[in-house]
Order: sequence, then C-alpha cells, then structure tokens
Amino acid sequence: MAAVLRGSRYLVGRCSKHVDFLCVSTRSMASKTQVGFVGLGNMGNPMAKNLLKHGYPVIATDVFPESCKEIQEMGAQIVDNPAEVADKADRIITMLPSSPNVVDVYTGPNGILKKVKKGSLLIDSSTIDPAVSKEMAAAAEKMGAVFMDAPVSGGVGAASSGKLTFMVGGAEEEFTAAKELLSCMGANVVYCGQVGTGQAAKICNNMLLAIGMIGTSETMNLGIR
Repeated sequence: MAAVLRGSRYLVGRCSKHVDFLCVSTRSMASKTQVGFVGLGNMGNPMAKNLLKHGYPVIATDVFPESCKEIQEMGAQIVDNPAEVADKADRIITMLPSSPNVVDVYTGPNGILKKVKKGSLLIDSSTIDPAVSKEMAAAAEKMGAVFMDAPVSGGVGAASSGKLTFMVGGAEEEFTAAKELLSCMGANVVYCGQVGTGQAAKICNNMLLAIGMIGTSETMNLGIR
C-alpha cells in the first residue's frame, strides 16, 4: 500500500508539472501575435525569416514586390504598403537603407503612422541619423505609439544565423517587450539609453571599424614600401 501511495504521489507530481508546463507554453504562444516587418532587403529578409522560425506570424511589405516572394512561401502575409502593415499588427520592425527611407515609411502617404494603433511598438533597425530617430519617436508619440531605435551589428551572415547585436534606444520600460522580438534575430540585445542612443552607439561602432580598416591599409602600405 505504501508503494502504491508513493507511486500515486509521483504520478500526481508529474501531472502537476505537465500542467504547469502546458500553462507556460500557452502563455508563451499567446504572446506570439502578429509582427509587422517593413524592408526585406539583404538584412531584413533573413531577420523576418528568423521571426517566422520562432513561431511569430509575420505581415510584411517591401517597395520591391520580388523581395517578398521567398518569405511569402515560408508563410508570411504580404501587403501593399507600410500603412497596411500597421493596420494589421501592433508590433512592427523596420529595416531600411537610409534616413529618407525611414521618414517616408513612417510619415509618408502610405506610412505606418497613417494607420498605427495606439499602444503599438515600433522598432527601427535601420542605421540612420540619431536626430531622425528622435523625430520619428516624437511623431509616433503623437499617435499614441512607442518608437525605439535598434540598429544592428553583424552583417548579412549574422542576420541569417540569428546572431546579430542590437543596440537599443528608447523608453527603458519598453525594452523587455522589444527584447522579446529582437532576441529571435540576435544573440546580443543591449539597452543604450533613450531614443537615438542606439544610433549613436552604432555610429561609434562604425567609426571604430573604419579606423581599424584605415590602420590596416596604412600598415600594409608601410610594409610594402
């Protein structure tokens, strides 16, 4: 009888742990609501793929429709413009080539802020002018949304393997929510400070890299001479 009771307690314990695991899994899956992605170029395409691989439904768009084909075949929903992305998702990541592109995608005629929902989290991973990031944050705030800058280091290889480093600027209380998504695409997610500080860190990183490249080139020239 004692052995039976011990076995019963063991089974109950196992079942209880299983139920707890199911509850955690359910909560985890519940958080995986649709994520918008704008900009499916050399960096954005593998980043969006990694979101899909982690179970996030992705709604995406790109100015070049052919860039959307591969990710659409993986299950992403493709829409015509950034405004439509904002209409369907309240967490949006942008990865764009330059400051003017970012301004247009957020504030243009078919921009994100035309249909953004209150409380939306907008994360820009483009490498741009910190002043533009601050402008976009102010414009988003007027619409009741939160904007964070999160430029990356690591290149296309790291984007494909999910090993990017993100340098994040924005409200500290929003960092955890941003990190949930960014961790699917990167190995390091670093909080730098308020909006614009992520871009500042990226600029410093690029400057240090450039100095290293110049030093290497000059050393080679000296050696040859």
